[in-house]
Formats: sequence, structure tokens, C-alpha cells
Amino acid sequence: MSRSEPHRVVILGGGFAGVYTALELERALRREPDLEVILVNSENFFLFTPMLHEVAASDLDFTHIVNPIRKLLRKVRFFNGDVEGIDFASRTVRVSHGATHHHHAIPYDQLVLALGSVTNFYGLPGLEERSMTMRTLGDAIHLRNQLIANLEEADFECCAGVREPLLTMVVAGGGFAGVETIAGVNDFLREAVKQYGNLREEDLRVVLVHSGPAILPELGPGLGAYAERKLRERGVEIRTETRVAGVDADAVLLSDGTRVRARTVVWTAGTSPHPLIATLPCGKDRGRIRVNEHCEVLEWPGVWALGDCASIPAPGEGQTHPPTAQHAIREATVVARNILATRRGRPKQAFRFRGLGQLAAIGRRTGVARIAGFQFSGFVAWWLWRTIYLSKLPRLEKKLRVMLDWTLDLVFSKDLVQFMTLRAKFVSSREGEAADPALTSGLGG
Repeated sequence: MSRSEPHRVVILGGGFAGVYTALELERALRREPDLEVILVNSENFFLFTPMLHEVAASDLDFTHIVNPIRKLLRKVRFFNGDVEGIDFASRTVRVSHGATHHHHAIPYDQLVLALGSVTNFYGLPGLEERSMTMRTLGDAIHLRNQLIANLEEADFECCAGVREPLLTMVVAGGGFAGVETIAGVNDFLREAVKQYGNLREEDLRVVLVHSGPAILPELGPGLGAYAERKLRERGVEIRTETRVAGVDADAVLLSDGTRVRARTVVWTAGTSPHPLIATLPCGKDRGRIRVNEHCEVLEWPGVWALGDCASIPAPGEGQTHPPTAQHAIREATVVARNILATRRGRPKQAFRFRGLGQLAAIGRRTGVARIAGFQFSGFVAWWLWRTIYLSKLPRLEKKLRVMLDWTLDLVFSKDLVQFMTLRAKFVSSREGEAADPALTSGLGG
């Protein structure tokens, strides 16, 4: 007698929402041999994004905030590739992988949409071509490389007009990502510039541009004002109620008409749901998939959505849950349990969660935090930031590596080296041609 096909759950996306759904289902795989779970993601690791700015600021080794998915998930099958399309009617996901984009069709019994969000440049002139973002590991490494390259070039640049944009950095967006990025990078630059004999700290210009009246609006006016004051004391120039209007080869154009000559521009001021979401035949709320309180897509039973790409109703007229990591982790638990409840014919669980609080690191062992209704600032908030996020970082190995990085950072200065991925120089001589002795002298053989 042939075995029946397993009940297949396909999860699209390897961020907090997707990975934590897979982790919850992995526990069920131990006792349900007829259940199969497949996770699809374009990268083979899970990135702990709350610590991303510390990689850009050279506080952490970039390998220490990533976890290989195959180590996190022992029983869940992993497909390293891109999602090309979804057919709800035939219950099939089209994917591709490899250098040649080899295509596959993956059928599913239940589908989890955790595709997250992407950067939105809002069509501003030059922004997409000339700015950087802070969403991926590559973004953080690229920003760090550029900052070091700018310092190296400026150190031997005699023309002040050329040196000025090299030593100027603009960050657009006064939310958590923008503030933590500029705080960490500002500290990094002011420490690094001491290693360059021709540069002074006064040559640096670090600018934060925010469209609202105060930075970190999620934490309230008091903590926002504290963060702004501390950043200003450390040399950060903050322009509130101002927007980036465009970027050209020489400068950043602001909405008040100001031109800031800067070589480095970081955009953290806009996101949109993954572009694939717009192609799906289901209800949307400001571009995100509209789901019910069980995180199930209304028009398609057996399809679930969570995280940044989902609009999940919250208590209160017209309210939805915010797209934060702490919500995504708890949404993942509910979705996984509802998947199991559906196939067992049991009642589904509604998602109900009120955020525990929010924290931001603002440099030099200083932070701001609102936790369970209480406000913290200064060293205590910074200590809470590190303690809480360290506890959330998956796997003991990574926790220990991050702790070691933080400890060594108290003693040693940062290494100003670029992590480049260029091929080494080489020559290609015809067979029988003699090589230049100057190139081969000293080589063993």
C-alpha cells in the first residue's frame, strides 16, 4: 500500500515572520511525520536586523548577526531562491534559483506569505541611483566600505572643495533605522578620523534629515527631544520638518532649497510591501494584504499573511498592528498554530498583542526606551537595548560572539579595513611564453 502525500506548508520569506513560523512548525514536525514544511528565501541566512547599524559602525563582525537557516531549521526543508509568482487557484508557487534562474513549481496545501517589505524611493530624482539603504547585510557592509574609502581619499586630497563632500554624510529618516544608523556611524567616523594625519574631527559633517517636528516620534516628544539633544552635542546636524527633494552627483537637495554637498547619502525614510503582493488577487490595505484576526487571507482559505506585507486588524476602529519585529515573532506563533489547527479541524486562535515597548541606541553607551509604559534614557536605556536584543538573538553561539565583540570594543580601537569582494590581479600568458622574471622572483616552486 503506497504512502499518502504529506501535508505541505510552504513559507515565503526568511525574515522574522517567516523564520519564526518555520521554527514553531519545526516543533510539530517531531510528532507529525505526515507534515512537510518548505521555507523559500533568496538568502540562506536569517539576518538579525536590529543590530545591523552596529555592523556599519564596525561595532560587530558582520558574520555574528546572521544565522544559517540550515542550522536554525533542522527538519524544515529550505529552498534558496526567488519567488517568481503565486497561483492561488492551482495552489502553486513558482520559484527560480541558481545563476541561470532554473525554474520550479512548488505545490502547497497551505501557504504562508511573509515576504516583508522593500525600500521605496518615491520617484525622487537621483535618489535610487545615488543613495544607500540600511536593510540588508550587504547594505551595512557597503556603507562601512564607503565611509572608510571616503576617509582614505580625503586624507590626501588637498582641494577643500573636493574634500568637503567626502567628509559629509546625510541620513534621511528620523525613525529608529535612521537615528540608530547616524548615531553609530557618527561615533565611528569621529573615532576613525583620529587615525588620519591630515584630517580633523571638525572637518566631518553628519546630517540627519527628518520630515516631522521631532525625531523618534514613536517614543514620544520627551525621549525624542532627549535623543535630539544628545546627537547635537556629539556633532550631528539635525534638520526637522525637512525632506530630501533629490540627489545629484555633487549634493543632496533639501525641500527648503538647501544643497548639502555630500558623497554619502543613506535613505531610511520609506518602505512598501514586496512588489509581488500587488499582483495577488486579494484585498489590500495601503498595499498590504488584508487578513482576518487569524492572519488568514479572507478570499483564500489556507493562505496566511503576516509581518510587513500583511494588514492585521487590531482592537479599535480601523486599527491594525504595526509592522515591527516583536509583532512578527508573535504573529508567527499564531499562524503556525492556526495551520496545525486547520488540518486537525480545531478552532483557530485570534492574534492579540500589545507591544511591550521600543528601544533605540543613540551612540556612546546612550539610549532611549519606552517599556511597559515606563521611560528610560541614558546608560540604563542603552544597557536595556543591548540586554534585550542580545537575548532575542538566535543561538547561543551567536550570543557569545556578539558579547565578545562588545567586550573587545571596550579595549581596542576599530580596524579600518574594507571588506572587498574583488578578484585578485592576474595575468594570462600564452603557453610557452616566458613570464616576466620580476613577476615570478621569490615564488617557490
